[in-house]
Amino acid sequence: MTSLRWLGHATVLLELGGARLLTDPLLRPRLAHLTRRTTAPGPVGRVDAVLISHVHRDHLDMRSLAALPGTPPIVAPAGVGDLLRKRGFEHVIELREGERTAVSGVMVAATAALHPARRDPLSPWVPALGFVIESGVRVYFAGDTDLHDSMRELAPLDVALLPVWGWGTSLDAGHLGPRTAAEALLLLRPRVAVPIHWGTFFPIGRGGRLLSDPPHDFARHAAELAPEVEVRILAPGEILELG
Repeated sequence: MTSLRWLGHATVLLELGGARLLTDPLLRPRLAHLTRRTTAPGPVGRVDAVLISHVHRDHLDMRSLAALPGTPPIVAPAGVGDLLRKRGFEHVIELREGERTAVSGVMVAATAALHPARRDPLSPWVPALGFVIESGVRVYFAGDTDLHDSMRELAPLDVALLPVWGWGTSLDAGHLGPRTAAEALLLLRPRVAVPIHWGTFFPIGRGGRLLSDPPHDFARHAAELAPEVEVRILAPGEILELG
């Protein structure tokens, strides 16, 4: 089976080449002041590896990692290993931009991400990454990033998983929004684009149309800028078969 299942926020379960890989797992109903606005996913089950794009708490959630069965290896940016090992996660594969590793027969390549990240206000800055996952098809998981020219080096792709919003009412530098995510399609040249990182976690009492509009705004911009790309808007928990 070759498929992906969006579980909300930046969490995607990929099934490629017989392996199950999980990106940036955030599986619980609440994170600090953020509450999940969609149904929480059921048990994920066994995964062969976890991919962590950066150290922000909505992407590296220790409680979600601890809830996964077994001890899957965690692929993360260089500099994150000590943080994870201190929390009991021993099997950590640290990558720098341009490096790659094989997990259960699936190739995972670390790509650039334009997103400043540190765990706490006094913590050191740690590079953010995206990943290209390849096993018959090439899937790009952007993590969190702003638009950058080196995206063109990843083309062509079968699927691009692109963030189109965040968890608040505005976006800072270092994030793609609906328009810039559509502009990224011109560089990445995917066959299919799936908007992620929208409509899942928001502060209590906030959200409104931002819980639903970003992926549709992205699709509208994509139709204008890159009409050859098929945009698939998934509901949390929905599966997309990749063929």
